[in-house]
Amino acid sequence: MPVRHRGLLTVAVMMATVMQILDTTIANVALPHMQASLNATVDSVTWVLTSYIVASAIAMPITGWLSDRVGSRNLFLGALAAFIVASMLCGIATSLGEMVVFRAFQGIAAAFINPLSQTVMLDINPPERQAKAMAVWGMGIMVGPIMGPVLGGWLTDNFSWRWCFYVNLPVGIVTLILMAWLLPSRPLLRRRFDLFGFLMLALAIAAFQVMLDRGQQQDWFASPEIILECGLAIAAAWIFAVHLVTAKQPMFEREMLLNRNLLTALFFMLVIGLMMFATMALLPPMLQTLWGYSVIDTGILLAPRGVGVLISMWIAGQLSEKVDARILIGSGMTIAAFSLWQMTIWSLDMDWYMIVVSGTVQGLGMGLVFIPLNMSAFATLAPRHRTEGASLLNLFRSIGSSAGISLVMMMLVRNTQTSHADLSGHITPFSLPSIDPGNAQMLGDAGTTALAMIDAEINRQALMIAYLDDFKLMMIVTLLAIPLVLLLRRPAYEAGAPQHIAME
Repeated sequence: MPVRHRGLLTVAVMMATVMQILDTTIANVALPHMQASLNATVDSVTWVLTSYIVASAIAMPITGWLSDRVGSRNLFLGALAAFIVASMLCGIATSLGEMVVFRAFQGIAAAFINPLSQTVMLDINPPERQAKAMAVWGMGIMVGPIMGPVLGGWLTDNFSWRWCFYVNLPVGIVTLILMAWLLPSRPLLRRRFDLFGFLMLALAIAAFQVMLDRGQQQDWFASPEIILECGLAIAAAWIFAVHLVTAKQPMFEREMLLNRNLLTALFFMLVIGLMMFATMALLPPMLQTLWGYSVIDTGILLAPRGVGVLISMWIAGQLSEKVDARILIGSGMTIAAFSLWQMTIWSLDMDWYMIVVSGTVQGLGMGLVFIPLNMSAFATLAPRHRTEGASLLNLFRSIGSSAGISLVMMMLVRNTQTSHADLSGHITPFSLPSIDPGNAQMLGDAGTTALAMIDAEINRQALMIAYLDDFKLMMIVTLLAIPLVLLLRRPAYEAGAPQHIAME
């Protein structure tokens, strides 16, 4: 698409993308401060995160239809303006109810920004530049979640948790002005809205996301609430699938969903969401709890992961036109799996060096996967399907991250309990000759203190074992996903031909 000042528009698009992706994680570290300020309980304050995730996931699938209906330019500008307003409202919220509503509003606006930004980056660049454009876009997507907790912790410590939202205002206003000046628009396309299909998909996504978010608190399937949410998610997803196959005008064109590269990329996005976002959910509390690092030090130790992503994305952008994308994706997944193996041999007495090395290696692997995967997904997809394809890729990454985080957190709790029981069985008069655990109470306060210290160390060791088990699980899932590269088709580009044509 013709555009004035492509470079400046790229900067504006990336500002919008990074601002939106930061808000998925920037508020996490501020939850304890919000809880005190909003008079919320530990359980209820998590709805600040849940409302954003659920609202964003529900709205994301209709990005393509809305873009065709009102115009991609109008939708992008409207979503950006709504995101800025919602950020301001979140910053001035005085109760938990207000915060949940405003975060849901913010999540709906955010749902449109990511797919539209990816579509714009593809639309304003010719085929020979699209790999580099995806590298630039991917840097924001991959680095944003890493920097979110660091920035959120710094703003909360030095100012207030409200600045986690106020920071969006100056950045957002500048971005909105640049976009209003430079952003082109796709032609309008009037098509029927599949209301029934959308309702079923929205119900399935909402029930699934709420189940994942509340499962650990409610002890999973021991709770009638979780059983109900699981049943709703399965039933609604099944009805949507049947409707998608049989309806005359379904929500997504069947031609797009039969694209093998897109379907394979969706499965990869689930794995990437699990591997990247679940790891990022585990590492901050692990570093702070087991090694005693501060919030800022934790952010510094995690920053090399972003450096690895930047380096490998630049490399992938340079190699994408010369090397088979399947080789790059397979190599990146292998490197990422190797980094997870490195994390399975961590110990409580190691220093920061291994944390930095494994994080850098994982960043190198993930950056090597992201660009070729996106290019493979869009290379065989008709340009009119780009926005819907981008919305599905972002949706599956979001679902993968939610499911992955819930899975590893559930395993962390249960494996900690199991390991604690196993380790406790080895505490006997023979393993601790200096103190008999059975007679410790006879020593009075000294004996009670000794037992408390022993129990604290058992808890620490059990927690470490549980973390290592999580890393091992993610390594196995990553290795099992590597053969999926064989399902990808390599696009055979022809000079001057559209990007969605012939395949080998």
